[in-house]
Amino acid sequence: MKKTKRIPTDGESFVWKSPFATLANAKLPAAPDVRHGDDRGGAVSTVKGKNRGRVDIIRQTAHRGGKTVTVVTGFTGIGQAEKEHLAREMQKACGAGGTVKEGRIEIQGDKRAEVARILTNAGFRPVFAGG
Repeated sequence: MKKTKRIPTDGESFVWKSPFATLANAKLPAAPDVRHGDDRGGAVSTVKGKNRGRVDIIRQTAHRGGKTVTVVTGFTGIGQAEKEHLAREMQKACGAGGTVKEGRIEIQGDKRAEVARILTNAGFRPVFAGG
C-alpha cells in the first residue's frame, strides 16, 4: 500500500513545497495579437468602422410569461464564438442575463439602446424592428 505524507494538525511545523514555485521565475512568451475571428472559436474581430451587415433588434414578450426580452437576429458571417462574446458584452453593459439560442442573441429586459450601441461599436448596422 502506498504511504502518503500527511500535514500535521497538532501544531508541529512542516516545510511546504509549492508545485508552482518554479513558475515564479519563468519567462513566458507574450500572447499573439489576434484581431480577426473565425468560425472555429478564434478571437473576436475588433475592427471598427467596417460594415459587417445589418442586424435586427426586436423587443418580444410573447411566450415569456409577460417578460420583455431584447432579441438580436440577422447575423451573417460570424461564428457561434463571436455571438457568445457579443452576448457577454451586452449582458455586462445592460446588467442583465441573456443567452445565445438558434443563432440569435437574447437579452433580458428592454435594452435596445444599449444593445444597439454595442453592435455599432462592433461594426454592425443595428435596425430596430418590430414592437
